[in-house]
Amino acid sequence: MIKLTPGKLAGLKAVSDHRGVIAAAAMDQRGSLQKSLAKERGAAADAHDLEEFKTLVTSVLTKHASAILLDPEFGLPASKHRNGKGLLLAYEKTGYDATTPGRLPDLLDVWSVRRLKEAGADCIKILLYYTPYEKTSVNDLKQAWIERIGAECIAHDIPFFLEFVGYDAEGGDEKSVAYAKKKPEIVSGSMAEFGKAHYNVDVLKVEVPVEMAFVEGTKSFKGEKAYTRKEALQHFRDAATMTHKPFIYLSAGVSNPVFIETLELAVESGTTFNGVLCGRATWKDGIAIYAKQGAKAFEDWLNTTGVENITNVNNALKSAHSWHSKVESK
Repeated sequence: MIKLTPGKLAGLKAVSDHRGVIAAAAMDQRGSLQKSLAKERGAAADAHDLEEFKTLVTSVLTKHASAILLDPEFGLPASKHRNGKGLLLAYEKTGYDATTPGRLPDLLDVWSVRRLKEAGADCIKILLYYTPYEKTSVNDLKQAWIERIGAECIAHDIPFFLEFVGYDAEGGDEKSVAYAKKKPEIVSGSMAEFGKAHYNVDVLKVEVPVEMAFVEGTKSFKGEKAYTRKEALQHFRDAATMTHKPFIYLSAGVSNPVFIETLELAVESGTTFNGVLCGRATWKDGIAIYAKQGAKAFEDWLNTTGVENITNVNNALKSAHSWHSKVESK
């Protein structure tokens, strides 16, 4: 069991439901959201668009979530409309420098853990692109970077959520069956690494260890097999054994039906996952509505389809496990 200080315990409780399950919505997308809005509109999307979009998502969906993940660049106005729910704030810059090998991370220039906490954060979230198969020199940089953030969160007694997203170190297509076959080891290896005590991560925000489009015997299956259903269930179990820390699943941009089936598979596998931080699977289809029809039409969509989407996620979380059983307080 991991020992939690009073501040970290309070922060985790603030973003969880009464059971100790994290049923949080994610709305910290920046660069990708701006591009998607501009593409749908056929014209540029500006800071006002991002702020308004995030505020609408937050005001509607936090009625049905335990917390919201936002960014301090465009999300602070939205954080005032979260219906009394918990707040996670992102600390990393959006995206990565594609001209430098290794998808190296960077922190927001004018923010620190202290400043994020003063802005209302109950928890700090970091996204890291990571694969155990990257060059040691690259992974050394990333590991030291996470150690520094972990120490900063200890200094300010606030929970540290680490989200890692895998990639192909050899530059292969991450939507291919070849990558799908590598993914279980990438996810398991990342969970094993960052579950180590010296990183001081409190909650691991992880990808599911399979690509649903390649799981034979599922509704999401697209016809090319990387694993049987039985093998996929075992990959869930194997990844979960890699850490004793609380972990939650991310939706990774898939559709709502695919994410629901993913969670059903996680439940069937028997893993002790502790919730989700779910973004695009709840609001992605509303991007075109906002871009083409405006704020009111998007708000109406959120209050109907968006609420239906997050309700589907909440129903799938009924079998999630409380993180209370994995921690003890100091």
